[in-house]
Amino acid sequence: MILEMKVPSPGESISEVEIAEWLVSDGDYVEKDQEIAEIDSDKATLALPAEESGVIKLLAEDGDTVQVGQVVCTIDRDAKPDASAVAKKEGSKEAAPNPMPADKSTEAPKSTETYATGTPSPAAAKMMDESGVKNVTGTGKDGRITKSDVTDAIASMGSAGNGVRTSERKKMSSLRRKLAQRLVSVKNETAMLTTFNEVDMKPIFDLRKEYKAAFAEKYGVGLGFMSFFTLAVVHALEKYPQVNSMIDGNEMETFEFKDISIAVSGPKGLMVPVIRNAENMSFAGVEKEVKRLATRVRDGKITIDEMTGGTFTITNGGVFGSMLSTPIINPPQSAILGMHNIVERPVAIDGKVEIRPIMYVALSYDHRVIDGSESVGSLVAIKEALENPVEILMGGNVKKALGL
Repeated sequence: MILEMKVPSPGESISEVEIAEWLVSDGDYVEKDQEIAEIDSDKATLALPAEESGVIKLLAEDGDTVQVGQVVCTIDRDAKPDASAVAKKEGSKEAAPNPMPADKSTEAPKSTETYATGTPSPAAAKMMDESGVKNVTGTGKDGRITKSDVTDAIASMGSAGNGVRTSERKKMSSLRRKLAQRLVSVKNETAMLTTFNEVDMKPIFDLRKEYKAAFAEKYGVGLGFMSFFTLAVVHALEKYPQVNSMIDGNEMETFEFKDISIAVSGPKGLMVPVIRNAENMSFAGVEKEVKRLATRVRDGKITIDEMTGGTFTITNGGVFGSMLSTPIINPPQSAILGMHNIVERPVAIDGKVEIRPIMYVALSYDHRVIDGSESVGSLVAIKEALENPVEILMGGNVKKALGL
């Protein structure tokens, strides 16, 4: 019996997706729940698992844009896997009881080949046939040859002059195209301004130096900067609720809860998962949630629900070495805080010059929603909380605040 596999809906309001890459080839035997493709929506990259076991027939190619509900492949559930493939698979599972150590002098080198090693994707195979290029090195999963690999090989064949003159042209992913549209719309549709300040990070450095070992031992996560910044933002939003607002048509909605989005760099680009109800979290709670969300982003397991609904965003360009920037608002939110690298700088302390670890911070905001006094006031509130965390963020009791 032939099973038609349709594109599932990745989330509400998403009508089409893109086949990022097939992880199997036409005619392969696939197992139920085996990941057979990666699909890109305008919000995330998701895995497409096989619904049943059988021989697969691909009806779309890498890079194709398909509608939600469209049939992209079929699985012949009555077809049997190739006999040699079954023998190889079963053989790999067998092991002699209490095996003797192998003689390394006669032991054959272990093969690292998989079904994908050196195998072109359907789109790459078509390009190779049309161009006549051969001996292409695959850089995809398990050594699979992708369209980009073929493009690079074709370009290198035509290089001339004293140096390599190659270029690569490939279709932008659905996620990247949507991000580009959103960034342009933010610049065109909001009255975005940025205000700046600097933070003396020495008080936080001192706290982390004294308590980070005990904190990590108890909670299994480090006492990082994100918990201090997240709780400082919560403090500022409580003082300036207008900053925790957004425009909805002709109305402005102000939120009592603080759902803080955090920008995380992943394999597919920048993702912005959300820390829900940060106002109810402790330092340990924030650090655990940051670690959980960051891990899910980097493993490609983050869901659309985990990335929607934030009311304010924190982004940290400092991890890449940025000294200062003007972060772009994450719509439909009205403000975003940019963290930057920490550099020792001379500053005036009680009439004397001292060397302190200083971070420049930036708050970009939508002037349609947030006035200058609120934007500056909220950034100053964040600065004050970070420079006096014991009193403002910890209620004067460090060990209690850290749960130690």
